[in-house]
Amino acid sequence: MEVYRGKRLTIEKREVTLSNGEKRERMVVHPGGAVAILPIEGDDCYLIRQYRFAIDEYIYEAPAGTIDEGEEPPETARRELIEETGMKAETFAAMGWIYSSPGYTDERIWLYLAEGLSPCSDYGMDDDEVIEVVRVPIADLAAMIADGTIVDAKTICLICRCLQ
Repeated sequence: MEVYRGKRLTIEKREVTLSNGEKRERMVVHPGGAVAILPIEGDDCYLIRQYRFAIDEYIYEAPAGTIDEGEEPPETARRELIEETGMKAETFAAMGWIYSSPGYTDERIWLYLAEGLSPCSDYGMDDDEVIEVVRVPIADLAAMIADGTIVDAKTICLICRCLQ
């Protein structure tokens, strides 16, 4: 049963049967899909430093965004890279997908490695985002994850997939 419908997501209440046969009520969030992109140029990559109101802080993340209705993930990746960094890429390599938090949501995030970067202004930044583009040496990424500078899960997964 749908309990909430918003612009970006719906919330559904479901009765589920556990492996022991007991029935429970669970809420499932359906936000739709998303993409995350690791843009690489030489020995550096680009992350964004973005304000996130839910945690009331700025965090380092890979450029990312939600898939619009009728869009395919590669198309979203191209659009979001331009919107959030002002750059386009010659090549995008699909790095698989992840579930963001399968305990309560079915959201999949498709992961991409972008290379061959050049400036592009086909799309502007969304008016509700506060973003700073940051160039980071690839050699520093593991330490930034280890010391807690990068705490965003999708970004950590993307870095691990791209740089293994």
